[in-house]
Amino acid sequence: MKYDPDDLKVSKRIPIIKYGEFLIVSIQVDMHDRLAMELQTQILDEITKTNAKGVLIDISVLDTVDSYIGRMLYGMATMASILDAAVVIVGMQPAVAITLVELGLDMPGVLTALNIEQASRMLKRKIKNKK
Repeated sequence: MKYDPDDLKVSKRIPIIKYGEFLIVSIQVDMHDRLAMELQTQILDEITKTNAKGVLIDISVLDTVDSYIGRMLYGMATMASILDAAVVIVGMQPAVAITLVELGLDMPGVLTALNIEQASRMLKRKIKNKK
């Protein structure tokens, strides 16, 4: 029997770290459709489990984003807000921003920040204003 590495159904899990009232999600691998769906479920499960009030999604490693991944990011932010958690997407590369605009993907209500510090301040303000 010939060995085929594609037969292995090993999923790369993206770590989600709880930090105070926030979850920090640092995407350090190329995203593909299945991984994006798994990440969405993972984030929503963690919000529910930890009662997190904010999620920082670091996409600084992503060089490209297709329309599906863009919609998934928007979907994650929308679903998180329904669970009472704000989302800030951090570290978007200029090429990714250009691609999202060229694809016509509008992401109303999704906060973005250049770095983790700025995102953390944004989430703290947003949480404070809700109280």
